[in-house]
Amino acid sequence: MLSKNELKYIQSLCHKKQRQEEGLFIVEGTKLVNELLQSGFTIRKLYALPLWAEQYRGSVPLETITGTELEKISSLQAPNQVLAVAEQKQPSGEPVIEKQLTLVLDSIQDPGNFGTIIRIADWFGIKQVIASVDTVELYNPKVIQSTMGSFARVNVWYKPLAGFLPAVTVPVYGALLNGKNMHNEPPVTEGVLVIGNESKGISNELLPFVSHPITIPRLGGAESLNAAVAAGIIVSHLKKA
Repeated sequence: MLSKNELKYIQSLCHKKQRQEEGLFIVEGTKLVNELLQSGFTIRKLYALPLWAEQYRGSVPLETITGTELEKISSLQAPNQVLAVAEQKQPSGEPVIEKQLTLVLDSIQDPGNFGTIIRIADWFGIKQVIASVDTVELYNPKVIQSTMGSFARVNVWYKPLAGFLPAVTVPVYGALLNGKNMHNEPPVTEGVLVIGNESKGISNELLPFVSHPITIPRLGGAESLNAAVAAGIIVSHLKKA
């Protein structure tokens, strides 16, 4: 049975300040926890319902809890079997930009968008994402949930982009409404793709560094595309085999 202190402590990790102070984050659900168990992340403890706990054969400390207790510590509307508390991990060294495609995110605010973009990167074999310092936090529970486990395979760096992009020596693609038709661009072996803020697009201070402004041709009447959707469409073209 969970003590009141432990219950409150796990609940507190739903808040960014507490996550950053403790260097911890929460992963929920059978699929994501299984992905976490196979990753290089250090897991402090697992909290699981009896059915999941009975099948577990690992060495990470596990506490069997009731459905009511899982509901109290979960941030999901429908808690799913197991919750893990793990240590945050920062990528080692600096990102290598040459000979690969890198996603650069300018002030992405929606956790679902950020998580989905990480998942898209993973699908297309993109190993790294560079995010502006005001992009939503990677270890936000909604971001982690939206990645569907891809957070364990894609490195994310946070950098001041106005300092980072001028030093980039590969082509810089930018998703813009007034860019060139992306279908006229050949597949990319190296470069960075900048995806802008959901409502404002790429910030004015970064536009001078975009050497290849591109757009998805609009055939209908929609004003714009969701940032994650746009990222997926453009990456699927630039990463053609």
